[in-house]
Amino acid sequence: MNAWQPNSPLGGLPLIKDARTLRESSWDRTGGNRDFKVVEPGETCTIADIKGAGSIKHIWLTTRCYAPQYLRKLVIEMYWDGEENPSVRVPLGDFFGIGHATCKHFVSLPLSMVFGEKRGPKGPFAAAMNSYFPMPFGNGAVLKIINESESRIENLFYYVDYELTDEPLTDDVGRFHAQWRLENPCEKIVHPSDIENPAPWDLPGINLTGEDNYVILDAEGKGHYVGCVLNIDNFDASNQEFTWPGEGDDMIFIDGEVWPPSLHGTGTEDYFNAAWGFPSGEYAAPYHGISLGSDLQEHFGKWSLYRFHIEDPVRFQKSIRVTIEHGHANDQGNEYSSVAYWYQQEPHKPQPELPPLEKRLPRRWPEHGLWDR
Repeated sequence: MNAWQPNSPLGGLPLIKDARTLRESSWDRTGGNRDFKVVEPGETCTIADIKGAGSIKHIWLTTRCYAPQYLRKLVIEMYWDGEENPSVRVPLGDFFGIGHATCKHFVSLPLSMVFGEKRGPKGPFAAAMNSYFPMPFGNGAVLKIINESESRIENLFYYVDYELTDEPLTDDVGRFHAQWRLENPCEKIVHPSDIENPAPWDLPGINLTGEDNYVILDAEGKGHYVGCVLNIDNFDASNQEFTWPGEGDDMIFIDGEVWPPSLHGTGTEDYFNAAWGFPSGEYAAPYHGISLGSDLQEHFGKWSLYRFHIEDPVRFQKSIRVTIEHGHANDQGNEYSSVAYWYQQEPHKPQPELPPLEKRLPRRWPEHGLWDR
């Protein structure tokens, strides 16, 4: 074994590997400057079909499509090693870190969007989107963009940067997975109280099962969970005075646990590494942040939060169930959606089909004015 043991994101850079660096991209094969693909409604564009063993190191992608809410209507899928059920099936915008069919400028370690105010004749351009999640494969990789919108993708630009090696992948190398979920709205549980407008610590209700929590991930096999993006449209409230949606605890059940879970948190903002109701507003840190924030006084509106377990992956040997309360003891009925990211040995639990478009789209849109200015 090599004596050099990298222990940071930059620690492996000095290591010399026997590998070839390659790229799949949308460059114009005629030598012109039409460096994009056009994808008609209902069509699927395969952006990479790679043979051999290796790892995808970086994905850069940007689009232009005039269908409203199209970032929820375009879907990215990824398949490893000839599998028929994808390891990744997520609406495009959500995969890259922001839900609600919108985009915003933010930078984290594994994901980023680069967004500005530049406008075309029909509105602002979408973000440039990046992923640096390593995505290993032992015998091929296929990446697809599916256009489920009513309009064609006028421009689909992309890079898929990867490396190939003659060395076979060992059994301890997991495959990358990502899954999207939605509850619109979550089922609200009403807890009677004798206190009018109680303080957060006096909110009624007890949750000692986790059965009604919002589920971020439910996976089977052996691997580790590496984080999530959680999107909340906060239009409900526990009471007239308390509009904060973040009293919900995270609860992560490992290897078939019933109660208590191995990991039990203290509140939504705590799991996302902030505190006291996100007083900072939007911010972007390498492992956690608020990529989309709303009204800091009332907390109503749309939020996108991310937490990546890069330094602290959550290991599981047989199964994992990552959940979070929607309000204390699930007392709020807001819209929740999420993307979970994890690595595991194959085979994986089959990915479900995405909901039909009419059930997939946000209940209120636009709201932030990103598409109205």
